[in-house]
Amino acid sequence: MSDIPFGFGPGDRDPDDERRRDLEGGGQGANDPLGFSGFPGMPMGGMPGGAGGFDVNQLGQMLTQLGQMLSQAQSSGDGPVNYDLAAQLARQRLAATTSSLTGAQRAAVSDAVKLAELWLDAATDFPAGATETKAWSASEWVDASLPTWKRLCDPVAQRVSSAWVEAMPEEVRSAAGPMIAMLGQMGGLAFGSQLGNGLAQLAAEVVSSTDIGIPVGPDRVAALLPENVEKFTKDLDRPSSEVMIFLAAREAAHQRLFTHVPWLKERLLGTVEQYARGIRVDSSRIEELARGIDPSNPGAIEEAMRSGMFEPETTPEQKAALARLETLLALVEGWVDAVVAEALGERLPGADALRETLRRRRGAGGPAEQAFATVVGLELRPRRLRAAAELWKLLGEQRGTAGRDALWAHPDLVPTADDLEDPAAFVGRAESADPIAELEKLAGQKAPEEDRPGGKAEDATEDDADGESDGPEKTT
Repeated sequence: MSDIPFGFGPGDRDPDDERRRDLEGGGQGANDPLGFSGFPGMPMGGMPGGAGGFDVNQLGQMLTQLGQMLSQAQSSGDGPVNYDLAAQLARQRLAATTSSLTGAQRAAVSDAVKLAELWLDAATDFPAGATETKAWSASEWVDASLPTWKRLCDPVAQRVSSAWVEAMPEEVRSAAGPMIAMLGQMGGLAFGSQLGNGLAQLAAEVVSSTDIGIPVGPDRVAALLPENVEKFTKDLDRPSSEVMIFLAAREAAHQRLFTHVPWLKERLLGTVEQYARGIRVDSSRIEELARGIDPSNPGAIEEAMRSGMFEPETTPEQKAALARLETLLALVEGWVDAVVAEALGERLPGADALRETLRRRRGAGGPAEQAFATVVGLELRPRRLRAAAELWKLLGEQRGTAGRDALWAHPDLVPTADDLEDPAAFVGRAESADPIAELEKLAGQKAPEEDRPGGKAEDATEDDADGESDGPEKTT
């Protein structure tokens, strides 16, 4: 779990701490007691002219922006995050560092994906998944990815917003009355501001639509960000065309997997939702701190929030969901790693070096992963990437491409967290297994009661009654 859960900290800095230090010392932050400098269009330092002067034009701009903010808070609906503000802030932060893509950049992306698809055909049983290839600027990535971010952020933000209200003593809720709804609107602005900062940082780092492990763009669209690829290449001793092809192969491999394994993306997003449902707030701590807060002193309220008053606890449900998420991401990234290595190993001289660079980047968690942790409230990175890559490689050697990829046919067939502890043992068990027979076995176990002999379900489990099953004992 991130050290700064979603909604409780900014994407790249802590303006509250800066503001408090300045207020105590009478510095620039004294002109920004409400923190408006965190929103787009607001002068840094809050009041126009800063500490050294007064600009009537800037005052007009500030009041206009304040009016827009309040209007956005009223028109943003009941959602927990103001996504209009998030997109606006992200675009404004990126405007100074990005430019329109050239025809040559778009052509380079298209050519790289075409070549990568050709080489991948022999390395996986899944056919091409993308029907369209795009070259995105950072701002285009923000626009294209926003629908997915809504699915990722809403469950966590909604639960965080409601958890601390639910934890309030009844008399406090009654006294607050309509203020609760207004706080929700302002919370949407705060979450939107944080999301905008996080997306701007992510957009400046990611190299493709699947760089965080989940496709954040439209279905069946393979996309690379040429400007970010160029920045990534500067730190490597490899030709830019070689790096582009390698990254295109990873993007195309991700697209093949997510297109032809329909349950995979929903399982990943569903696990994030399960993580959100596990969020709890310590009501006793709220009651304890609330008794010592002077409601007429905004500074005391702000200090209480920064002290962790509303910060959610890490629950067993969250830990379990996070473990499932990390395992599934490791399996996805490990499969992509193994398939791309097989497809490019003998064709691209620097493939092994690039593969190791990407492994370290994904395994250790770079700036993009850190920004994601702040945005969504959890770390979305595969901690067992190397073990998963080794497992898929061994499966390919033992069972062939078709046998390896057949394990994605059903979620109960893919390796588990325990299997990643000993990839060779799993491969040894899987060598003599038949995925089709396993699927038939699963179907038999989940058959309706009336289809069972004698109409009885003596062997049915409680999970069967709920329509769910942990699956058979792993033999594949």
